[in-house]
Amino acid sequence: MKLLIAYRTLAYVTGVLLIVLTVGVLLKYLLGEGTAAQEAGDWITHVVGFMHGWLYMVYVIVTLLLSLRQRWSIPMTVLVALAGTVPFAAFFAEHRVVAVANAKAAAPEGATASA
Repeated sequence: MKLLIAYRTLAYVTGVLLIVLTVGVLLKYLLGEGTAAQEAGDWITHVVGFMHGWLYMVYVIVTLLLSLRQRWSIPMTVLVALAGTVPFAAFFAEHRVVAVANAKAAAPEGATASA
């Protein structure tokens, strides 16, 4: 259960940081050079990009550990891990992971819930 809580926390944090990073990239590259918004975008991409990169690595490790514990299929594991690279996808993946985990927890002993 602690692993699921860690995954959920990392999914939300990684997802929010990725959205902020996307906004930063748009500000940095779509606005005129030297404007305040462009400089803010430059700062966002440096700081938030660094934070997202490190937290994404932790997210992938926790995802792999959770996938082993929950006995996910390889495609589900890969898709959930990649969800941290697509804006808003981490939120959908987190919802699916929690639904699968809850279904497995509610299933009778020996039964398996589909992933």
